[in-house]
Amino acid sequence: MQLRVFPDNLKEWLALRLNLVPMPLLHAQVLPVISRAVLEAVDGGVFEAIQNGHTTTEAIAGACGFDVRATTQLLGVLTSVNYLQFKKKEYRLTRITRKWILADSPDTVRDLAIYNNRIVWPWLEKMGEYLKTGKGLQYHDSLQADDWELYQRGMWAGAISEAKEFARKVPLPKNATQMLDIGGSHGLHSVETCRRYPGITATILDLPGAVEKAAPLLAKQNMGDRVVHQVGNILTDELPESTYDLILMSSVAHHFTEEQNILVAQKAAQALRPGGVFIINEFIRPDPQAAPELVGSSTDLFFGLTSTSGNWSVEEINTWQRASGLTPLRAIGYQAIPGRFQVGARK
Repeated sequence: MQLRVFPDNLKEWLALRLNLVPMPLLHAQVLPVISRAVLEAVDGGVFEAIQNGHTTTEAIAGACGFDVRATTQLLGVLTSVNYLQFKKKEYRLTRITRKWILADSPDTVRDLAIYNNRIVWPWLEKMGEYLKTGKGLQYHDSLQADDWELYQRGMWAGAISEAKEFARKVPLPKNATQMLDIGGSHGLHSVETCRRYPGITATILDLPGAVEKAAPLLAKQNMGDRVVHQVGNILTDELPESTYDLILMSSVAHHFTEEQNILVAQKAAQALRPGGVFIINEFIRPDPQAAPELVGSSTDLFFGLTSTSGNWSVEEINTWQRASGLTPLRAIGYQAIPGRFQVGARK
């Protein structure tokens, strides 16, 4: 996926072609304003206000407790990036907003935007320090009790758009019955896999704090005993041998060092039944000599800043799997989230 600017007319097209447009100003001035405007609008309830019939600037400002002039400026930004439409002095929601932002949409990423606005945005101020030291923030160590709830809801929202695709594409062994979800917290990948394959049950292994805040999210899925939490730590706990047909570790490898990821791969290999599959589900660091890839590159820097390592390449992950006696499979990319892959290996 790439970030591009498209001209509205011939003069703008020519200016872009002749390199007359100072593109760094777009990245340094315009995009940060857009990002924060969207986050504040979601967090402030702008889109729900419009959904509830507050469609003029004054009505939206009143419903959200905003200043009218500032709200006019905010709505202008949101309209320019297609979150809103403006006709006859009233604002309307677009298809993008209705599907991805509204709280009552089954596909909403609203909670991730709120989490990013309240928790993540201040972390970005540490970018300069990270570039000098190479030491990430280790954000799990800094989250307070209320932050953990926001975090789990945000991670749930971030997984919605890929969980069903994961279940549809996962190279599940025939007659599989047992799945282990390492660090799966909310369990959405396990839930969708079990819904698609009625013969499977799943265990989500995660830390006590994660289980406490994620349990209510899982309970809403009404999966009963088919998807359950188990408190534990994959780095220190032993797994039962030859037990699982599918072991998933989604969005966890970027929290671990290479040595820790190798350890997890070894434990997974021992815990798999013959023919079982171990999948590391992650954003992938792109090859710098290949075509540029926005999502993989930006998440690599973000996870480096906020956690332990950043993204890993497919080959690095395959190396851990081979060293554990597993045979790598073809990496499977996501249509919904470019730059993200299932990197699997079979026992």
